[in-house]
Amino acid sequence: MPSPDPNAPTAFLKALTPEAERSLSGPSARIPHFPFRVGRDSRRRIMPLVPSRRKQDSPPSSDLYLKERGAAAFVSREHCLIDFRNGVFVLEDRGSFYGTLVEGVQVGGQKLGGHKPLSHGDVLIFGGSGSPFAFKFLTEPPPETETPKPAK
Repeated sequence: MPSPDPNAPTAFLKALTPEAERSLSGPSARIPHFPFRVGRDSRRRIMPLVPSRRKQDSPPSSDLYLKERGAAAFVSREHCLIDFRNGVFVLEDRGSFYGTLVEGVQVGGQKLGGHKPLSHGDVLIFGGSGSPFAFKFLTEPPPETETPKPAK
């Protein structure tokens, strides 16, 4: 497991859809370390006649598994990661097929990779616009905003 960056602010994912809440096992979850890897839960057997190529004692490929229902798969097994680099949170695509929307901007997709800085309050949709996995990225403490002082 990666060691935590002592300078990293605390970050959370807040579920914005029922599917996202099921994946977090609740309305929100703290991101415990960086990089934090997100991917599709592929542990269900789609083709029961094909044995798993993964060794039983191998480490997991993701920290958050998104559980898709039905045949459609919006999220790749190794979809993206959230990292804290040089004082900035970053979402990095791990070669996913559909990418991730960050505040409506496409990051990655078509297995091309890509990255984008994250800000407090950004909406993330893992798997693109048709995906049910919508989250809000939150940091604590939130970035300070200067409040204008009234004129005297």
